[in-house]
Amino acid sequence: MKILFIGARLFDDIALYAKKERITSVLTESNPDSKNLELADIQYVVPRGMEKPKEIALKEDVDAVVPLIGIDKPLIEVSMLKEDLENNYGIPVVASPLDTVITAGDKLKTKEFFIKNEIKTPDFNKFSKNHSKIDLPVVLKKFEGQGGSGVKIALTPSDLEECIPYFEESFAEKFVEGFEISIEVLRWNNKTVPLVPVCKGKTTLDCTHPLDKLKTAPLNIESVNNEYIKETAKNIADLLGSQGVIDIDIIFDEKEEISYFIEINTRPSGTRYLTAASSDINPLNELVDMATGKWKSKNVLKRLKEYYALEIPMGDYKTDKNNYKFRNFHDENCFVIHGPEKFQRITIRSTSMQKAFDTANKLNIDYKKFY
Repeated sequence: MKILFIGARLFDDIALYAKKERITSVLTESNPDSKNLELADIQYVVPRGMEKPKEIALKEDVDAVVPLIGIDKPLIEVSMLKEDLENNYGIPVVASPLDTVITAGDKLKTKEFFIKNEIKTPDFNKFSKNHSKIDLPVVLKKFEGQGGSGVKIALTPSDLEECIPYFEESFAEKFVEGFEISIEVLRWNNKTVPLVPVCKGKTTLDCTHPLDKLKTAPLNIESVNNEYIKETAKNIADLLGSQGVIDIDIIFDEKEEISYFIEINTRPSGTRYLTAASSDINPLNELVDMATGKWKSKNVLKRLKEYYALEIPMGDYKTDKNNYKFRNFHDENCFVIHGPEKFQRITIRSTSMQKAFDTANKLNIDYKKFY
């Protein structure tokens, strides 16, 4: 079996699994300095875009393609490549189709999708110079953007005035005070498996990114129904016709006790280590199984386990174990260190949340500052 992987940044997360499955890995990457290039059996440094990956897929006569794209901008091109390779060459591409990506990639289209399908989402209005009716604080969102880019929380009328030149193509969404939640959903061959809801910490008025917060799984918040979140996430994936893995963002309103669905991302999630630690299902490995034809939703459900997971930002952490050889959660009490320099994180798995915090204490990790 030969698979083309597009993008080296996440390849270290599945390099061992690809070897275990006896897959010949072909890897394309636009950054010639990527350390992960050497992990593949065959490597190509290519220009940005999907023209060269298509050429290489055909040249190498691959059996399938797995895009490992962790950012939104190239996803439209990936979906167009999928359409081309699947329809004209019979090569499966484990990624969402074009219509799904368009809906998820435009925040306004996502809001309209939620409303059309009666999925709870915060109230919003298109943002314009005539904003006198907007209640503060409010979240201003450009139609495109990820990781906090294109997002601003306006606290005062002067904040709104300052934002007018930069947020002409945007909408104003009610600021919800509560907990940020994420859930990954696997879907292939019209079979769907929602994984575990993850808590990414409390919402903040300074737009603190979840990467800079302490995160836990499974979600354990009073008045939050995890099964409702999973069922709604499954419904979203089915309605969208997503393929591969998607990540859905939610905010639980503490005052109203309502789970509001916010965004959909048709790419691997930044919470994938928490998902793997708490459920024993590695979302990226599942993409490989989809590519090989091995993936069965019933098998995933049988393999689902229930652990507790804790993820803590580390910044720089002196270790020789932040590499592809140590990315598996091998037993019921263990940890994995991951992330680039200055942005390293540790994800701890245990049989209880208290034991996970005990492990953090033994490692002399100061996690209390992230509460």
